[in-house]
Amino acid sequence: MKRSLFLSFALVGLFAFTVPSALAQDEAAAPAAEAAAAAAPAAGNEITETAPAPKQHSEFYTVLFGSGVIGFFLWVCLFSCLGAYIYLAIDCGILVRPSKIMPTSLIANVQAAMKEGDVVKALSFCENEPTPMSNILSAGFTHVEEGFDIIQEAISAAADLEVERLMQHLSWLSVCAAIAPQLGLLGTVQGMIMAFANLGAGGTPDTALLAVNISQALWTTAGGLITSIPAVCTYYAYRNRANRIVLQMEATTMELIKDLRNVEVVAE
Repeated sequence: MKRSLFLSFALVGLFAFTVPSALAQDEAAAPAAEAAAAAAPAAGNEITETAPAPKQHSEFYTVLFGSGVIGFFLWVCLFSCLGAYIYLAIDCGILVRPSKIMPTSLIANVQAAMKEGDVVKALSFCENEPTPMSNILSAGFTHVEEGFDIIQEAISAAADLEVERLMQHLSWLSVCAAIAPQLGLLGTVQGMIMAFANLGAGGTPDTALLAVNISQALWTTAGGLITSIPAVCTYYAYRNRANRIVLQMEATTMELIKDLRNVEVVAE
């Protein structure tokens, strides 16, 4: 769990800081090229003096650090949402597996115990290996003296609880898929507000600032979609996998408890 959390935020941090680093390298190379061009003699052995070109930033760098406090905060939220998605995708990939929900070792041990007619032994196996399936079986084995109908009701209630826990864990992926485009839309609105404020100001509009505002609107929209689209696909992929595992677990559970039909309830 901790490893997947560290990996997710490491990937986001790498993405966040690699882009400015690459941009900084481009900025460092630009003055060197300008100096070489200025040192070269012009035609006719005449050297013309040229004014140094202003320092240029790339578009994304300017948008990231030039869109104001609100814009920078929106980018922090977008990177955080991307990090949460990566963490949840890794975590759900580890959790939503048959080996984690219904391990074969548990099934084999319970089957052997049920063939021997030893419900207490089967219950001890479930308690020693806590998993969603062992919780469901434990609910049935603890009511073995109350009749098969009560056993089925206990197993059904426990199964519903375990499925709900699993789906709640997966639902956080859908939360990331829903929040990311909303953050991108908020950045779009903020960029357009700043752009129209610049146009509405007195005098000639600042075209450089106007370009930054429009870029803010477009970049945040793209950032939200970059997070949202994979999150939606990942959520439905894991949800469908979880549904298949749950159906298989229910069938296996009914097969394991079928021998409890012959248990006689002795009135005290």
